[in-house]
Amino acid sequence: MKDIDNETIGKALGDLLSLVRRLRAPDGCPWDAKQNDHTIKIYLIEEAYEVLDAVENGSSGEICGELGDLLFQIIFLAALAEEKGEFDFLQVIKKITAKMIHRHPHVFSDKKVTSADQVAINWAKIKRAEADGSELVSDSLKHIPNGLPALLRAHRLSERAAKTGFDWTDRKGIWEKVLEEVEELRCAVDIDDEPGVKEEMGDLLFSLVNLSRHWGMNAEDLLRSANRKFLNRFERMEGHLNHSGISLEKATAKQMNGAWEAVKKRV
Repeated sequence: MKDIDNETIGKALGDLLSLVRRLRAPDGCPWDAKQNDHTIKIYLIEEAYEVLDAVENGSSGEICGELGDLLFQIIFLAALAEEKGEFDFLQVIKKITAKMIHRHPHVFSDKKVTSADQVAINWAKIKRAEADGSELVSDSLKHIPNGLPALLRAHRLSERAAKTGFDWTDRKGIWEKVLEEVEELRCAVDIDDEPGVKEEMGDLLFSLVNLSRHWGMNAEDLLRSANRKFLNRFERMEGHLNHSGISLEKATAKQMNGAWEAVKKRV
């Protein structure tokens, strides 16, 4: 695929921005015209998740289409801000370009790095410097959006804390912590302590997030993968039962478990 020149990209973005302005015009689309920051944000979230689903499961064409849908929501939000005199889409582009240049001194200046981990540490330092040092390290953790999926937010919280040096030294340490949390959960379950189970379950999940991070993985991705595997096996289990002349609704627990184990052996 050949490189696209800046002029062509600029015209395409300009055309899309003009389209949004046309939709918002008095003689445009009534639905688009009545949208605002609060009503449009849910579509932004939905489109972001559809991009994620396409990346995980779709073809390149589907990914391309979903990225376009997400870009439309971004430009739509920028157009709303432009109407209110807050900022425009050009400022959005210039601001992110300047930010990325500033936060990559190892690329755009003479700063030297030896690893991706060092890049992440420098990134955190630059962000603190941008706040003129007035922001506490804990404040940077508070900036991680509450709206993120809980597992992903836990990953980001522990990741950002780790950049300050607050982290397990090795995988063995965090594994021992996981086992400790499992034992605490077992004790709460044994005495039927519902509040304790609730708290210890959360602690265990957070520890597992840290364990996955230490293995270079992301717990959110792992659970999404496990969800897909479960759905696939459940569908195959139902198919196995149907092939045996048993509907899922009428199958006994023993029959379902037998079908499940049979499917596991084949997958």
